[in-house]
Amino acid sequence: MGQKSVSLQQSNHDGHSQEGGHSHSHGKNVNKQALKLSFILITAYMIVEAIGGFMTNSLALISDAGHMLSDAAALGLSYFAMIFGERRASKYKTFGYKRFEVLAAFINGITLIVISLYIFWEAYKRFSEPPEVMSSGMIIIASIGLIVNLAAAYILMKGDRSENLNIRSAFLHVIGDLLGSIGAIIAALLIMFFGWNLADPIASVLVSILIIVSAFRVTRDSIHILMEGAPSNIKVNEVQDMLSSIQHVIEVHDLHVWTISSDFPSLSCHIVVNDIQNSAVVLKKAERILEEQFKIKHTTIQVDGPETQCDIEEH
Repeated sequence: MGQKSVSLQQSNHDGHSQEGGHSHSHGKNVNKQALKLSFILITAYMIVEAIGGFMTNSLALISDAGHMLSDAAALGLSYFAMIFGERRASKYKTFGYKRFEVLAAFINGITLIVISLYIFWEAYKRFSEPPEVMSSGMIIIASIGLIVNLAAAYILMKGDRSENLNIRSAFLHVIGDLLGSIGAIIAALLIMFFGWNLADPIASVLVSILIIVSAFRVTRDSIHILMEGAPSNIKVNEVQDMLSSIQHVIEVHDLHVWTISSDFPSLSCHIVVNDIQNSAVVLKKAERILEEQFKIKHTTIQVDGPETQCDIEEH
């Protein structure tokens, strides 16, 4: 009796060519270096800003220092996540530890939301009784902070912000700090020239709003990945239509597209062909379409003959 189905997996996944492997490794190294240098910069200045915030009695500086504390932890966690994620796969963790970076991004996002809510509360208390603030010291410290955050942002811009969720969340942390420094400078100038102490908590609130919006996006994206959601840049209907349009294909079902980590899309599906002898040709065309059109290199495709009934329920 002839074979009715064949289960095949793509053999040249994940860019194993010398050029592709070198490029991927280089990108990883750039990301790690960016996180490491940014962590050192942010941690060093966070200590200075915290001391300065208490000395000048500025909520804008104290809140920004608190944000920088979360940044230092976030950057350190992100750096650790990238190193930890490079550990080899095992029989217990068949994809290795790649998803650890998504967990780190999730923690970063939640941390930012909590800190923003705390700043809102502190600002609310200051609106009723605005305290005296040392504007001259405040503007000096905030200006140094602006320079430090610009340097950290520049370093992280060299990383892969578009594809790597961990780098993107770290970059958003630093941008939040940068905005905090700008807000603190503006508030210090208003206090210095107009004696308007309310500018300090107002600046804190405005920066917190921007931070919490970014934090929500990072948290949402990381949850989407953890819930095995399809990548935002891939439309599953388009994938199914293109695979269905391949010559000899009768049907495409049990199609699943998800991401292991932010830059590691995966796909599995069943393809029914009119004759099982056409399976190799169909598989090769499907692999090429998925890699060239959708940038999906990690695929598991089962090719079935017309007589084969799939036992897996449609999801």
